[in-house]
Amino acid sequence: MIGNVIRKGTDGIADFLKLESAGGLLLVAAAALALICSNSPLRHAYDDLLKIPVQISFGSFAVAKPLLLWINDGLMAIFFLLVGLEVKREVIEGELSTPAQIVLPVVAGLGGMVVPALIYFIFNRGNGAALKGWAIPTATDIAFALGVLSLLGKRVPLSLKIFLTAVAIADDLGAIIIIALFYTAELSIAMLFLAVVAIAVLIALNLQKVTRIAPYIIVGVILWVFVLKSGVHATLAGVAIAFAVPLKTTGAQGTAPLHQLEHSLHPWVAFGVLPIFAFANAGVSFAGVTLSALAQPLPLGIAVGLFAGKLCGVCGASAMLIRLGLAKLPEGASWLQLIGVAALCGVGFTMSLFIGSLALDGPEYFTPLRLGVIAGSTLSGVIGYLLLRFASGRPRAALSRPAN
Repeated sequence: MIGNVIRKGTDGIADFLKLESAGGLLLVAAAALALICSNSPLRHAYDDLLKIPVQISFGSFAVAKPLLLWINDGLMAIFFLLVGLEVKREVIEGELSTPAQIVLPVVAGLGGMVVPALIYFIFNRGNGAALKGWAIPTATDIAFALGVLSLLGKRVPLSLKIFLTAVAIADDLGAIIIIALFYTAELSIAMLFLAVVAIAVLIALNLQKVTRIAPYIIVGVILWVFVLKSGVHATLAGVAIAFAVPLKTTGAQGTAPLHQLEHSLHPWVAFGVLPIFAFANAGVSFAGVTLSALAQPLPLGIAVGLFAGKLCGVCGASAMLIRLGLAKLPEGASWLQLIGVAALCGVGFTMSLFIGSLALDGPEYFTPLRLGVIAGSTLSGVIGYLLLRFASGRPRAALSRPAN
């Protein structure tokens, strides 16, 4: 996930990276706590906590879900609201606003989605149900990845950190499209129509240059309920709200509503929403689990897809563009450092678990999914860190150009 708020040159970018890196380290702690709970006497209390029924009703209209699904459908809608705000800002005025800026991270991000999906397909081609999880290893958890980068301090050039966040923009946008197209349940036409009406209201607010955030949030909550009931995944409501929030119009304080909302949301998402999601979804019991369990097609396809697929996809696509002279290596970076960052893109943790929860429905997939995501993300993080640590003391490789 990428984004800062009102960025002013490299100082703003540095401030964002510090915040995102700290959030990534908190994610690691939340995931570790979930694993401890699942492999200790606290296991039953942990499971019971996530199964607590929560219901909100207005007369005969009710939304009733266990706590886990409120986290996955509700809190993650806030996460996708922030993602949508970041994508809109970066495309209009940020790191993806010009062709020269967009070509390398977008093509790298695309390669980092296609290759992992192909690897997963190869491992699971004989299992029709498991094939629904082809998108699981296509995701990158930027908070985790930047958390690893933060351990290296100034050894990694700022340009490479910006490249990693820009690749994550393309990754986030791809995840939004995948969820919308491939992970939608049976549709309710009536609720879908009401959702479209709510989106029309959001667009009208934008066209009328409404700069107060409250109207967008009120209509957005109503939209979330309609989308939840329609069969389309509720997190997409957050994206629709984000795209309606004005960026070019400034409010009374001289700040665009998008910048203001992004600034307000980012700490809550980094230090609240994502750690809670990690705690609720990373818990897996290793009782009775052997290495042979990880060697099964589903977890192995996820793990290899995240590690080898992301590394080969991101690095291969980047190398192709650079060799053809269509892009340049990030300033001050070596090829080995680029490979290290490509490996870090395989840290898919939060988004991989989220997509997996949509794709694989059934208790039999609970442990294999988490084993694959944890193994692939851990391997990617460790190898990426070691490559970057080793490369930090080596001279920068010359920029490659097509041979004369």
